[in-house]
Amino acid sequence: MISYDKQEVWFITGSQHLYGVKTLEQVAEHARKIARHLNGVSQIPIRVLYKKPLSTPDEILQLCLDANTSNRCVGLVIWMHTFSPSKMWINGLKILHKPMLHLHTQFNSDIPWNTIDMNFMNLNQSAHGGREFGFMNTRLGINRKVVVGYWKDEEVIERISIWTRVAVAWKDSSTMKIARFGDNMRDVAVTEGNQVSAQIKFGYSVQGYGLEEISTHIKAARKKDILKTVDSYLDEYEVVKQLMPKGRQHKSLIEAARIEVGLRSFLAEGDFMAFTDTFENLAGLTQLPGIAVQRLMSEGYGFGAEGDWKTAGLVRSMKVMAHGLPGGNSFMEDYTYHMDGKQMMVLGAHMLEICPSIAGEKPSCQIHPLSIGGKAQPVRLVFTGSVGPALNASMIDLGNRFRMVVNNVDAISPPKKFTKLPVARVLWQPHPNLKIGAAAWILAGGSHHTCFSQNLSKEYLQDFAEIADIECAVIDEDTSIQGFKQMLRTNEVFYHFRQGFR
Repeated sequence: MISYDKQEVWFITGSQHLYGVKTLEQVAEHARKIARHLNGVSQIPIRVLYKKPLSTPDEILQLCLDANTSNRCVGLVIWMHTFSPSKMWINGLKILHKPMLHLHTQFNSDIPWNTIDMNFMNLNQSAHGGREFGFMNTRLGINRKVVVGYWKDEEVIERISIWTRVAVAWKDSSTMKIARFGDNMRDVAVTEGNQVSAQIKFGYSVQGYGLEEISTHIKAARKKDILKTVDSYLDEYEVVKQLMPKGRQHKSLIEAARIEVGLRSFLAEGDFMAFTDTFENLAGLTQLPGIAVQRLMSEGYGFGAEGDWKTAGLVRSMKVMAHGLPGGNSFMEDYTYHMDGKQMMVLGAHMLEICPSIAGEKPSCQIHPLSIGGKAQPVRLVFTGSVGPALNASMIDLGNRFRMVVNNVDAISPPKKFTKLPVARVLWQPHPNLKIGAAAWILAGGSHHTCFSQNLSKEYLQDFAEIADIECAVIDEDTSIQGFKQMLRTNEVFYHFRQGFR
């Protein structure tokens, strides 16, 4: 469902012919060593492919054309070893469509105090060449990530690693198909949005389907596939007595498996990476898809409830970024508060669809009534999320632009047991606290639907927003309401004029 195989970033080095053939040979040797090192570190999850240094406008243009058409290349890491006159880069940068990371480093970590001469100075001009390259990117208005530091430093490696994961997610977004079963929840605003604008900006397409189309797949589910799915429920989860093979509601478990098989078949046949549904439009289904959605999400599908296609796309992208990392990512909703002044907390949950990748315990497979939707009791996985640093991210459509809202949180253990709550849940404390965090979120227009992540930091989302050229409003331990409001006002002016200039 998610694979980093055959994905690569190209390591590009800028130079020029002014210093002679010998210098260019040294540049190539140094670039190969850096690329080889980056390719060998475990933190960077995809191949780092060395490309020969570029020293003419034609070479640069051809490299950018090749990158644009390569299905393997997700982005370029570009380093100026020597001075590289940036007018050479104009034609290439103008047509480059792949994400870029500018690595501002140098081959040597230290100045060789006793031996440094002009030959060394001419060769090791990253401090000089990087500024020239940076000017041209700024002059052309190109968004990019700039990482400064010695190429072997752990911090530099980590920041490159984050960007490579985001670049893979960006490529995934460019071909993402989102299936929307039914329409939006009636009269809800934030789950709506301009799908054409979203496809122009992010690449993914949203395709609507009536419930009869998925019902056809559910009815066609083969008995052996249904029974195999039931067996996986029994093997992987703590199944309550009434759902066991001799239990009085075992047929409901079979029906939940039938829905999963049919839903899985529909998504696979259409090559979808994310999907939505809404409890107000489930004609032909006997129960709301609960455990089916949870399990598909845990495999890498994006999901949004009540027709929320923007959140479905974001959940998928964040799952791609986090592929292989410990912890999980899940569709989430801020549900209710604990407003004790000593320890104010948020209880996040949803009716059914929280991904078990964030579970802090073995999920329990249960069945309970649902006082909404008018369907039979749905089967779902119930658990409490694991504790630790996390974040919530929301994508909203403001009409003239998209805004990403991100809030750092700390997931914590509930002070008391949930003895009657029949859904999966997570308890957290927002940064800097609930009063400021919730107020800032509301001022930014953040949705009640989010993607909750245990393994991504705000830098991942900032990098994604930079590549997408959208606004990113971060709420963290340094946030104040006055400063946050001023930032939103400044952004309003900036993006208004930016749209006008493009």
